Amino acid sequence: MDTIQIGLVVTGFLLVLVVIGMRVAFAAALAGLVGLIWIFWAKKGYDPSEFLWALTVATKTAGQVPHSKIASQALSLIPTFILIGYLAYHAGLTKALFEAAKRWVGWLPGGLGVSTVFATAGFAAVSGASVATSAVFARIAIPEMLKAGYDKRFAAGVVASAGTLASLIPPSAILVIYAIIVEQDVGALLLAGFLPGAFSALVYGSLVVGLALTIKGFGPPVGGFSWGQRFAALPGAMPIIFVVVIIIFFIYNPFGGDAWGTPTEGGALGAFVVFIMAVYRGMRWPQLRAALLETAKLSVMIFSIIWGVLIYVRFLGFADLPGLFSDWIGSLDQSPMLTLILILLAYAVLGMFMDAIGMLLLTLPVVFPAVIALNGGPYVTVEESAFGMTATGCAIWFGIIVVKMAELCLITPPIGLNCFVVAGVRSDISVQDVFRGASPFFVADALTIAGLIAFPQIVLYLPGLLLGF
Repeated sequence: MDTIQIGLVVTGFLLVLVVIGMRVAFAAALAGLVGLIWIFWAKKGYDPSEFLWALTVATKTAGQVPHSKIASQALSLIPTFILIGYLAYHAGLTKALFEAAKRWVGWLPGGLGVSTVFATAGFAAVSGASVATSAVFARIAIPEMLKAGYDKRFAAGVVASAGTLASLIPPSAILVIYAIIVEQDVGALLLAGFLPGAFSALVYGSLVVGLALTIKGFGPPVGGFSWGQRFAALPGAMPIIFVVVIIIFFIYNPFGGDAWGTPTEGGALGAFVVFIMAVYRGMRWPQLRAALLETAKLSVMIFSIIWGVLIYVRFLGFADLPGLFSDWIGSLDQSPMLTLILILLAYAVLGMFMDAIGMLLLTLPVVFPAVIALNGGPYVTVEESAFGMTATGCAIWFGIIVVKMAELCLITPPIGLNCFVVAGVRSDISVQDVFRGASPFFVADALTIAGLIAFPQIVLYLPGLLLGF
């Protein structure tokens, strides 16, 4: 059995482990270790006396991954971004955001649903975790919508769906992970998420308005706010804007010249600023302790997935599956755009069975080189490319689209994590209710992805200013 066959068999073994319920981190690490042992032993002709050697070499190879890959400065962004979100919650910024959104757009049909989408988008600009965003707004927005007469399924669904915006709007932990996997500029990927995130929020809001207009009693508007009350609500939301400006200036200086610092430094400063705001607004040690513990738990979960999957990725390198897949994709007798769409449909199916981070970590080492090859290769010019962009532009554009696809994982059954989080926060709403309420947003996500494919400048405009392409 050659290395390619070993790679396919071990990949099948990994999928079986995931389907039967093993956590992606442990399934990938186990499959990667088994695959490494198998490949090294195969090189020795399956000599029984060489099995211990193969086991030793494979274990050492796998053992180098956790420290060598996790001890990365770029990955230090993840806990700081997550901490910003939890501190912002304890500073009361989420309630202030929702109140401001309610006063300004609550008069629309489905006004509280639209307010939830826009407030969640604003909070996503200081939170790097979709799960945390959904949990926070399940406590704030759902009671308001139920009080106004909204269906509980829709109220839960809009919170779970809008929470996915944190995966796209910087600071986003998943965008940082994508940038590291495909070796692209972290700052450029974070900048690239702003406009698509805003576009996605607008599509979500439009969907809510459309449903409220077509279904009688679906979402009553909320009125009665004077212009004075609307403007009075803005100062409470200003700290969010302040933190976003800090992060933007550290990633990219809009006034020209060098940036003020690295994205990591921007994230750390943003966390410090929100910490000061939280203390000023009355946060005490129990709240700070809770924020730190929640940040640590979520960071450990993400980092465990990263190192576990990267052991499997190390095995993939020895098996040469990425090169095989790239060659096969390039040999298909069909348009590159059709092939790209088929790849995205495969992500939609995988998202039903895997979490977003694990799915990207497992697939990108194989899929990303194939997408770059579809565009024309790593050194292609705009004129020669299939998608009308350079290799760097293609990497950023595909990253935003695939992260948007990964957001579907958070609201699709059977393991949509955001839906379970919302149901866990609200004991009166079942997870089945949340999945039903989130189902209309599949259409919104499909429209968003179609828009990003048809108009790539939505993605590439801001990073183009940074990198000059």
